[in-house]
Amino acid sequence: MQISSRFTVALHIFACVDAFQDTRKVTSELLAGSIDTNPVIVRKILAMLKKAGLVNVARGAGGVTLARRPEEVTFLDVYRAIEPLEGGDLFRFHEHPCPACPVGRNIHALLDERLRAIQNAMEDEMRKYTLAQLHEGLTALLAEEEGRQTT
Repeated sequence: MQISSRFTVALHIFACVDAFQDTRKVTSELLAGSIDTNPVIVRKILAMLKKAGLVNVARGAGGVTLARRPEEVTFLDVYRAIEPLEGGDLFRFHEHPCPACPVGRNIHALLDERLRAIQNAMEDEMRKYTLAQLHEGLTALLAEEEGRQTT
């Protein structure tokens, strides 16, 4: 299983909005340049984030801004915005296990609780991280880079 790159692209978008919002207009072109992807992909992800109430996107002079305070947005909020889960479940089960087979008729009883526990653990971990922590981390990395450049 692999989570699509939309999740990390979305986090990259938030880091860029945070880093550039006070110095320039944050556009899909600016974001695409930082991410090294097509602006159309960025616009699709921005639409998902906007629908979830995480960003504001103003065409023309406005650009992209955060819709909520960074400390209020968790990685789980971002994940749920761009990786909608079918029926709320991370793991998708095959449609019709064979009821005549001893494994087929028991596979849900065997796996459902375990898979739910795995999903809950992932979601609990994602709740621990916020966009504010991205800001703190980026600030520290940039200060470290600057320190290396001045020595």
